[in-house]
Amino acid sequence: MVKYWYRRILIMIVVFTVAAGGSWYFIEKRRVSMKKEVSAETVGESMVIPGGMPVGIYLETEGVMVLGTEQITGEDGMRYSPAEHIVKPGDYIVGINGQEIGTKGELIEAVASLDREEVVLTIKREEERLDIKFRPVRCGVGDYKLGIWVRDNTQGLGTVTFLNADSSFGALGHGIHDVDTSELLDISDGTLYLTSIKDIKRGENGTPGGMEGIIVYNHYNVLGTITKNTEVGIFGTVDRIDTLFSEQEPIETAVKEEIEAGPAVIRCAVSGEIKEYEIQITGIDFYASEVNKGLTVEVTDKELLAETGGIVQGMSGSPIIQNGKLIGAITHVFVNDPTKGYGIFIENMLKETEN
Repeated sequence: MVKYWYRRILIMIVVFTVAAGGSWYFIEKRRVSMKKEVSAETVGESMVIPGGMPVGIYLETEGVMVLGTEQITGEDGMRYSPAEHIVKPGDYIVGINGQEIGTKGELIEAVASLDREEVVLTIKREEERLDIKFRPVRCGVGDYKLGIWVRDNTQGLGTVTFLNADSSFGALGHGIHDVDTSELLDISDGTLYLTSIKDIKRGENGTPGGMEGIIVYNHYNVLGTITKNTEVGIFGTVDRIDTLFSEQEPIETAVKEEIEAGPAVIRCAVSGEIKEYEIQITGIDFYASEVNKGLTVEVTDKELLAETGGIVQGMSGSPIIQNGKLIGAITHVFVNDPTKGYGIFIENMLKETEN
């Protein structure tokens, strides 16, 4: 009887540890079972849980991003370009007449309440904050316009690359840029959402394919928080680890010097479940001009080729595994040959989780 109760208590303790310990427990458990000595000298000796899961992405910019300027017809019937040569694409409007601006809605409200013929915009241009004075166009009594096109959020679908021991994730392997300005979005906040793949548009020569997902942007589908948008991917924290990483085993990561030309696999969920598909590493460039194009890969798996034609949009971030280690992630597809694409070294992504 004592043994029976002892076992029950022990089981309860273990169950609680799993629930409370999150990703650290799974990674540490696997580390011990592998019985490998590790030193802290290189990134390659880290352990992570590999991804491959599609996720919905929602980003809010830090301020309101300027896309461009336009001409406005004033109340006198003349055409004016009040913001031309004053603001430029990629600027962020963060204030107007001393009032802080965080969203497009706040900017619209502030402009609607203008009662003067001069306005001072506070903008962020790269690392500088500038106060710029100019005259908006009066289009009627109490109706002023700035002549500026703006955006304050973006959303889409991508693939998670890894989860590390402190519940931090990395995804995409490349940054999210504005579609109009090509500028890397400077974000203030972001959310990771649960999604499922609805359809696959096959890639063809000259026309990249894509994954179409169902994303419901509500509280019940929130998986975590996005805190960084960088040239090597998006990063943040996963709150619902069991939902996203159920039954996934941790593996070691590799430094780029360990990577070999030849067979490897990628993990993705184009069929609705995570599978590994065969690829070939065809090129390794330690000194690539673009940080997320250090690897060149070719899809050789017949099942994946039949399903997607190769690499499609939405697969960015799919983990690349070779010799049992996570070596990188898919980042780009060759437009003229969807069976081929680029990848990033995993160590470049891991560095962002250390900051």
